[in-house]
Amino acid sequence: MNKSELVEAIAQESGLSRADAKRALEAFVSTTTNVLKSGGKLSLVGFGSFSILERAERKGRNPKTGQKITIGAKKTAKFKPGSDLIGAIN
Repeated sequence: MNKSELVEAIAQESGLSRADAKRALEAFVSTTTNVLKSGGKLSLVGFGSFSILERAERKGRNPKTGQKITIGAKKTAKFKPGSDLIGAIN
């Protein structure tokens, strides 16, 4: 499912217009991004939680040349599904 299909599904499920559903989805993505950028955590009880995972610098190997390289530290987004979501898919 891509973004336009998700907007359509949200519109049908909620009874909103496609434009309103698109604005709601964009607001959710923007708010989630801002919370994570500020170092916070977003929890949706039953669905899951979004948080930031900090990865330390580590050693790696270039698969093309075999040369050892250093992979820099970075932050990445993490999603942990909630029990209701896990139960719904199983």
